[in-house]
Amino acid sequence: MRVEIRQKIERFLAEQYFCGATELNGAEIFYTVHTEMKRPYLKIMAYRNCVVVCTSPELRAKIKRLLRKKNRDEIFEIPFVYGQTIHFVPGKIFTMEEMQRNFPLEQDYESAVLFGKEISRMEGLTGFENAVAFDGNVTPTEMACIAEKDGEIVGAAGAAHTALEDVWEIGVDVLEEHRNAGLAAALVSQLTGELLARGIVPFYSASVTNIASQRLAGRCGYVPMWVDTFGTTLDGSSVYNEIVGELRLS
Repeated sequence: MRVEIRQKIERFLAEQYFCGATELNGAEIFYTVHTEMKRPYLKIMAYRNCVVVCTSPELRAKIKRLLRKKNRDEIFEIPFVYGQTIHFVPGKIFTMEEMQRNFPLEQDYESAVLFGKEISRMEGLTGFENAVAFDGNVTPTEMACIAEKDGEIVGAAGAAHTALEDVWEIGVDVLEEHRNAGLAAALVSQLTGELLARGIVPFYSASVTNIASQRLAGRCGYVPMWVDTFGTTLDGSSVYNEIVGELRLS
């Protein structure tokens, strides 16, 4: 199972970062081009012993020159990108008995699994933006595990496929008044089991600053697999544009 997880994740990363298995399993810094990107683009990823710097075509030479002789940590600290995310994959596969024993739901809570159109039950609810997404009347979320209390949905873990049909990303939310009851771990673990049983590899993402989310991943048997930057500051979409403008005016 671990070999299969690694192979599928490497296929996913290769597609996202326009590289191959040779680069991903190497120990160097590689510069690749996002051939479909029409605007300035820069995204950096560290996997195992390599670093992949992916840019739009016109930036490759400039970025490569700027990063010459920089090590991995220095590359991730350059001012052109912001935000770093740790991505986790299942490192321990829990049996159903282990899940029920390790992540029991308190007596007042009930859980259920929703598929496809059943997820429309959550449309209009607030507080579950990390778990379930809606685009008009359509949701890209394809499976969700929910926790209910007195008929009200109070927690949810949802998943949707990425560019690959057999690699899905998991997100989870629990309403604040129901936190610290073990719901998040129970829901993520149950959803993980449901996905793996269908031959789907899930991954869980957490900001490097979100310690609680990282601890949740560990509780659920997930291990870190790769780290990447959130985005680029070069195309005008950065959350820091206003700050940069103020610095220029001062």
